[in-house]
Parts: sequence; C-alpha cells; structure tokens
Amino acid sequence: MGKRLYVGNLGYTVTSADLEQLFAPHGAVQNAMVCEDRDAGRSKGFGFVEMGTDEEATKAIAALNGQDHDGRALTVNEAKPRESRGTYGRR
Repeated sequence: MGKRLYVGNLGYTVTSADLEQLFAPHGAVQNAMVCEDRDAGRSKGFGFVEMGTDEEATKAIAALNGQDHDGRALTVNEAKPRESRGTYGRR
C-alpha cells in the first residue's frame, strides 16, 4: 500500500488532473485530489496524492518539496491522519 501525501501552497487554478500530472513522473498515482471550498467552488490551495508504493512517495517528496509550481514553492510531505473534530454538542 502506498503513502498518502499532503501537497500545500498550490495555486488556486490547479485541478486534481493537474496534480496527478505533476506527480505521475515520480510513480503510479492512485488518487489525486485538490480540496475545494464548498461555497466558492475553487481550490483551497492544498490537496492530497496517494502514490502506489512507499518508495514512489519518498521519491515524489524528494523531487517536489520546495519546487516552484506556478510561482509558488510547493510543500509536499506525508499526510498526517485526520484528527477527530468532536461533536460540538451534537448527539
């Protein structure tokens, strides 16, 4: 099973397809998703990529972290597990 990577500091025009193309030279991309604002329908400036193997994920991190993409220095690292947000009084 591959690693899920966090990709930050993306341009607001970057799509999930663009993200997949960016990572494809570094290995098999299982899934690429740019997170979008529900109301505005545009990118929030970050996304997630799942690579086929741990080795491919490590290679992608080494190649892309800090690299310029559309005038922005990308942040690429292993994604952390999502934390529980709690119920905030809901039952």
